[in-house]
Amino acid sequence: MENESGALSRVSGLFSARGYNIESLTVAPTEDATLSRMTIVTSGSDSVIEQIIKQLNKLIDVVRVLDLNDGKHIERELMLVKVKATNKYRDEMKRISDIFRARIIDVSDNTFTIELTGSASKLDAYLDSLDSDSIIETVRTGASGIGRGDRILKVQ
Repeated sequence: MENESGALSRVSGLFSARGYNIESLTVAPTEDATLSRMTIVTSGSDSVIEQIIKQLNKLIDVVRVLDLNDGKHIERELMLVKVKATNKYRDEMKRISDIFRARIIDVSDNTFTIELTGSASKLDAYLDSLDSDSIIETVRTGASGIGRGDRILKVQ
């Protein structure tokens, strides 16, 4: 989409006006400074998704819409989680983080802040593996995705 003020608002307004739910939304400039790439995760039947795509294509700021589920793609999400790291939890947090290939990026006397990237199901599994009493705070970016191999989103 065009990297213009108000473009994000028009897209989210389209979803809101039609009662569609946005599960996650990421947007950032691309290699072309005049364009931003927006990744929207939503759910619905095939006909609902088709309708969403048609409506998005009608917006003036939207240059191109691509459903990543129509082909092979890579999807990742980033999560930061702050956990208790007192004597009771410290070694367990290190062990679980190693298993999931998470990185401890900040350490204090009582907490660890842990960074983990992967699919949403991997991040969910990591959280499920922790004692719920140990979790202090969680922040997730939502999904970002890109086509695999030669599959690209190219503006014609």
